[in-house]
Amino acid sequence: MNNIQINSSLLECPVLPLFESKEFIEQGNPIINQHITAISINSVKDAGVVYELACDLLFSQRDNENSYKSYRSELSCFLHWCFDVVQLSPDEVSRRDMDKFVAYCQNPPKALIGYFNVAQFQLDKASEQRIPNPHWRPFVGKKIDGKVQHYILSDNALKTKMAILSSFYGFLMAEDFCERNPAQAWMNHSRFAQKRKYKANEDDLNTLAFTELQWSYLMSGVEELAKAQPELHQRSLFLVKLIYSCYLRVSDVSARVGYSPIMGQFVQDKQTGIWRFNIPKSKGGKSRNIPISNALLDALIEYRRFLGLSELPKADEQTPLFIRHKAAGRGRDVGFINANLGIRQVREELQKIIEHGANCAENAGMFEDAKAMRKLTAHNIRHTGITHDINIYRRPLSHVQADAGHESIDTTSQYLHTTQTERHQSTVNKPIDSLAGIE
Repeated sequence: MNNIQINSSLLECPVLPLFESKEFIEQGNPIINQHITAISINSVKDAGVVYELACDLLFSQRDNENSYKSYRSELSCFLHWCFDVVQLSPDEVSRRDMDKFVAYCQNPPKALIGYFNVAQFQLDKASEQRIPNPHWRPFVGKKIDGKVQHYILSDNALKTKMAILSSFYGFLMAEDFCERNPAQAWMNHSRFAQKRKYKANEDDLNTLAFTELQWSYLMSGVEELAKAQPELHQRSLFLVKLIYSCYLRVSDVSARVGYSPIMGQFVQDKQTGIWRFNIPKSKGGKSRNIPISNALLDALIEYRRFLGLSELPKADEQTPLFIRHKAAGRGRDVGFINANLGIRQVREELQKIIEHGANCAENAGMFEDAKAMRKLTAHNIRHTGITHDINIYRRPLSHVQADAGHESIDTTSQYLHTTQTERHQSTVNKPIDSLAGIE
């Protein structure tokens, strides 16, 4: 990406708008990309991941003008507070931090209050680039008869703000980026609390993964596609195998601001000879090194042969991991074909594979399984890999925890599933005193 010369007036802006209008959200803005990259390097390590996920959520709201504007406004304000004010990732924000955010919004710095609505971005005629509008402010106050009024955040505006942030956190949780919703927790303990409070459905844990049978239909389906249309689906086949085997998030294998996955992330350990997949920046900005199975290594060799590459990657090989089938028509990589897929493109491709697998199950008469499969999404492939390794292949929890990037073993333990029959059988022969009768 070429560096953009930032106008001196932009450097004086107390805060930059983060998100383009709906017509340009998919294309992005080079100046904001540089800004987010700088934040990722200097303060909030996973700012790039958060930003891409926020853009993805906004993209899903593009068909509703009012909804898009509301989400855009509230996400800009919240991420400004996270990145610029407290330098926290949304994943680190607690319910008490939300109190501080609300207090900030109720009494924002005067420099961040504007008194008329302006476009967040404008066209710079000299460079023919869309640039942030230096007159934009995240908070809008009122003037009456030309006199500035004291800024007030109404209760309705506050409820809307927290509802949108709760929706944002729900989206982050669905993408396996975070495990809690501090915005909803704040609402539950606020004067806006309703009788029915937010509570995670414990039964949902059993719907986070494909069953063995469902997974078999998905895998056989994508393998058939890879044989019938290798030019389209060899990529799909390896993508599914990689996410499942290494418990990867979609963001781990997708291009985003400051990160583009490459073949050189596959590295062979000099001592053990075992290959691993290195993720330089994941959730929380932390790196992960995940050892890969022989089955996944064989899949990597097959995929590279198809691409016309050597069987195994060389050190620091820069070949993009999942190359586009055709040049990008929009976005940051417009005109390029030798470029990685973004988060949205990866998710859409995986969703098509899941739908195909569900069709295969349905054609075999497994109607309930097909119905269940259609409710699952791309991020459930990661959950499936974790669930199968713990419950079927009996990998130690501590090993799975490290590979999944879970901070707590309690999170990993949630993937332990046992049936009632198994629970009953394990109790039948349990002794009261294991040393009874020993003299």
